[in-house]
Amino acid sequence: MSGALKAPAEATRLLATTWATERAEDRLMFLDSLRAGLSAADEPFLEAALDDRSRNVRATAAELLSALPGSALAARMAERALACVGPGTVDPPAACDAGMLRDGVVERPPAGRGERAWWLGQLVEAAPLECWRERFGGLAPARIVAFPVPGGWAEELHAAWCRAAVRQRDALWSKALLGPASAPPAAGPGTASLAERARLLETLPQDERAAWVAEFIRCHDLSEAFQLLGVCRVPWAGPLGRAVVDALDAAREAGSYPWSFSGVMGLAERCLDPAEAARLATLTAIAEPPCDAAPGADAYWAEAFQRLVSTLRLRATMLAELTPPA
Repeated sequence: MSGALKAPAEATRLLATTWATERAEDRLMFLDSLRAGLSAADEPFLEAALDDRSRNVRATAAELLSALPGSALAARMAERALACVGPGTVDPPAACDAGMLRDGVVERPPAGRGERAWWLGQLVEAAPLECWRERFGGLAPARIVAFPVPGGWAEELHAAWCRAAVRQRDALWSKALLGPASAPPAAGPGTASLAERARLLETLPQDERAAWVAEFIRCHDLSEAFQLLGVCRVPWAGPLGRAVVDALDAAREAGSYPWSFSGVMGLAERCLDPAEAARLATLTAIAEPPCDAAPGADAYWAEAFQRLVSTLRLRATMLAELTPPA
């Protein structure tokens, strides 16, 4: 195993010698192992796997090849996608030919999806994002995403670009598709789905990720940020931690129903910087609740903040014990 890790090309060469005799589930497992450290050197092996007898193996090989923007499959997908989409025009493919099938396009759409929209999404998702810059006259991703899309195809096209940005780990396109954190989620340039936004955020550098989520929390309901908080580095960076605490305090002052924030509160116990304990101590007292507050909300909030402070102090003690002396 250690030798294979030192010589990836030799590892794939040896794998090819027994590939035809392996079970389909094992072939799929071997392909999945290529995700870590995927490189252009894996392309010949993956290209051959496009003709595998297992549909799942073929689909995985196509997915991996599309994550290599310089691969021959990516070039084929780019040619097909560029023939369908341009400035002011969207014309999805009229049929799914044999070449598309070999390159991983699934012919039959799920229930409720039209065939042409289904094929278009798969082509755009697998095309290298860089190909769109030339197609749109050199525009940057943010300008391309903002370009008017005719015929009601905007949602389909933007969703495919989101999947491509995640697959290709392209932070520039991810930022363009996320848009400003202050914008209403439904008005985002790429997607209103929080799950999709979380995946886009994972392609950004950690500091940018935390800053975007902190701004989102300041501008929107904290409960909507739960999935986004899960992709941020722990302990949460100062501005992000402060945004969460401020939002919780604002919810308490507004008399919000306290149990609806229990998930975020539990996450804060595990993810806040223990240094925030001193600042949080002032929130542990029972405050005078608004007249329209949920019954018992004031006592719950005080108890919840007390538990949060206790947990943070315990974590600080543990960190001090585990930190070697200077």
